[in-house]
Amino acid sequence: MKMGKSVRETFGIALAQLGDTHKDLVVVDADVHNSTRTELFGKKYPDRFFNVGIAESNMVGVAGGLAASGKQAWLSSFAAFIMCNAYDQLRMSVAFPNLNVKVVGTHAGISIGEDGPSQMGIEDVSLACSLPNFTVVVPSDEPCTMKAVEALGALKTPAYLRAGRPNVPILYENGCDFQLGKAIQIRQGTDVTIIANGLMVAPALEAAEKLAASGVQARVLDMHTVKPIDESAVSAAAKETGRIVVAEEHMLHGGLGSVVAMSVVRQHPVPMRFVGVKDTFAESGKPDELLKKYGLTADAIVAAVKDLPKK
Repeated sequence: MKMGKSVRETFGIALAQLGDTHKDLVVVDADVHNSTRTELFGKKYPDRFFNVGIAESNMVGVAGGLAASGKQAWLSSFAAFIMCNAYDQLRMSVAFPNLNVKVVGTHAGISIGEDGPSQMGIEDVSLACSLPNFTVVVPSDEPCTMKAVEALGALKTPAYLRAGRPNVPILYENGCDFQLGKAIQIRQGTDVTIIANGLMVAPALEAAEKLAASGVQARVLDMHTVKPIDESAVSAAAKETGRIVVAEEHMLHGGLGSVVAMSVVRQHPVPMRFVGVKDTFAESGKPDELLKKYGLTADAIVAAVKDLPKK
């Protein structure tokens, strides 16, 4: 697979383009615009860009006020900062009044690397999913992110978009058929389904190729929208393949795996396994080394599939 840009870089590019067609769009950042890449929008539309300084809670209040005044407000910071520091403000100033605010958490997961656990957003998806009225999206690559930003721009309700720091492989070289709430099946398979999102979709595909070598055909779903989950895709996976593995760069509690498991139990219970960050903080280190140490690899997905009962 060809290597592409990071999701955070692509988000910045897509947001600047979105500003061309959405004249009511404003952006608020907490003094990390060069990292979140909202600076691309700020340079293009300085009169619609607001840097509030290192004050995430205040940033949410400002964005909520702008949205209440009829603007489409986008705000961004590191995932750990915005979701953990400003959760109460997101709850009461955005979710409760159901305002048109798009929250973007960059540098998510342990792949941020050397910056360490204080800046690793490993619980952000869980927190975002717990906010009523929020749509939650975790794009997997460059084309997926471009389409996700465009789709969220057409949405009039709150949303959270998760963006990672490292460059990721391009999965959709011929364009991405992105629809909010609709998983993308990127590999056929009848023996097991691997459901992944974000940075873990590429390892899921790699794992599927390794499994194929031993005669196991794995279906791979890019579940880019965690909330609302694609119930029909989950149901079809359970009924047609009989076994499911979920892979995510997030805490196992409350993330994609938890949401998929609830859907499976409601519709068609089957054996499941989960690949993600266990009940621990990670440490500072090189991204690839951290992903390997904490079990976020293609080999870990293969092991999870082999741990499932036979069909």
